Amino acid sequence: MSTTKRPDPRLIRTDDSWLTLPNPHGVPVEICAGPDVPIESAAVDELLTVLETEATLRTLAAATPGLDEAPRIDRVVCTPDFHKGAGIPIGTVIRTRGALIPQAVGNDINCGMRVEATSLTVDRVRPHLDRLEGHLRHLFFEGGRQIGLTPAHREGLLREGLPGLFSAGGPGHRLHPQVRDEDLDGLLHTAAYPAASAEGFRDWITSGGGTSFDSIIGSVGGGNHFAELQYVSQVHDGAAAYAWGLAPGRVVLMVHSGSLSLGHQANATGQDQARALWPKGVPAPRNRILPMLLDEAGAARRERYLTAFANAANFAIGNRFFLALMMRAGLAAVAGDVGARLVYDAPHNLLWPAADGTVVHRKGATPAGGATSEAQPWGEPVIVPGSMGAPSHLLRGLGNTRALTSACHGAGRSIPRGSASRGSDAELDAFLAEFRVVTPLNHRDPAVAGRRDIIEAWRRDLKQEAPWAYKEVGAVVHSLGTAGVATPVAELRPLLTVKG
Repeated sequence: MSTTKRPDPRLIRTDDSWLTLPNPHGVPVEICAGPDVPIESAAVDELLTVLETEATLRTLAAATPGLDEAPRIDRVVCTPDFHKGAGIPIGTVIRTRGALIPQAVGNDINCGMRVEATSLTVDRVRPHLDRLEGHLRHLFFEGGRQIGLTPAHREGLLREGLPGLFSAGGPGHRLHPQVRDEDLDGLLHTAAYPAASAEGFRDWITSGGGTSFDSIIGSVGGGNHFAELQYVSQVHDGAAAYAWGLAPGRVVLMVHSGSLSLGHQANATGQDQARALWPKGVPAPRNRILPMLLDEAGAARRERYLTAFANAANFAIGNRFFLALMMRAGLAAVAGDVGARLVYDAPHNLLWPAADGTVVHRKGATPAGGATSEAQPWGEPVIVPGSMGAPSHLLRGLGNTRALTSACHGAGRSIPRGSASRGSDAELDAFLAEFRVVTPLNHRDPAVAGRRDIIEAWRRDLKQEAPWAYKEVGAVVHSLGTAGVATPVAELRPLLTVKG
């Protein structure tokens, strides 16, 4: 699989920030990427396959008489972290009219980033990293989560997000000792996806009967998901940084996770409903992507998917809240009382229906809205993590309509996981000598270190997420700036990363 800074010959560069992809379906496609951002040819192949859905929509329209408007793919924008996914490239934003596409969001519904600014400074925390590593391994992987939920808490979360969680069953703020009354206003992310029911997840809601603990809530997940301790190393926009509670040396928490098994279940519901709505006698599309028309006949089945979708999206917000809570609990154990405030919780894999019949689907991309009022003059926070061990960046969105007000959700892979897992052992050793990675396996434990098979499997997993498997985040952030998509506010350097 080739990745090169020389653009794929199928792409046409229009300026230093944008490329276009001509295609036989006539869909307007632009990729936001400067000359220093590599583009995978395999991702271009995959995107061209996705664009075949435009022909699928024409087929559906012909088989569905009485539609007010012919469904179509209105526009596609790809962000600088554009790379091959599993059917839909990561970093793809699709705007449709008259239809929605469950696969353009995928399994990990509302995968996203949460950033909190703490009351601690890096000088206060750095001397305690050895002890902190042990506390975090216990909290994340050795039974220390302490997240007891009642059925009312679970249902409240799935139907109303964090407000539903904390209004259900009385003293919801006592779910964990690190949640205090005075913290809640600054920590709750009140954006939610209201759902009329959560019946599709009744088994999870009622698991354990009364107050119970499970292995799902508070799980980081796999792949590129993480919980990371960072500090503000540089401020680019002093006014916005001050408004967001950021100052040089301030310790921040960054969490990247999603809806886990609930998202898989919700996407499976979408696939089932789309198949049930597919017209009899019409061949299935070659690319296996099944859209759902926004017509009255399909309303009931479409609503089943959208309800499960909203439940999973709400769960993801709650899961990130608890992951940040666990990071704060670890910090408190080694550095004393920890105050915190939410900077932002940014979604990646979601769809946004509009009143005009359009639907924006973001797969591995995040909103980057501009300033909305004098009270909110900074634009929407955009969180762009680097690869493991590399700096991350906070930017403010500029509301660029050419980009469908979307930005990237990370640096983006430059090497597929299979190839990365066969990377250099010397490079991995050099990386581990400089950086702390907290995983379920403690590779320093003498009982584990002697098991070569276990250590080799652990090293292969780490190589898949190592720095050399990702694009250089500086070039990606620069592309967002020169394209007028988002402008930098602060740079964050990592202290340690928790990986599942």
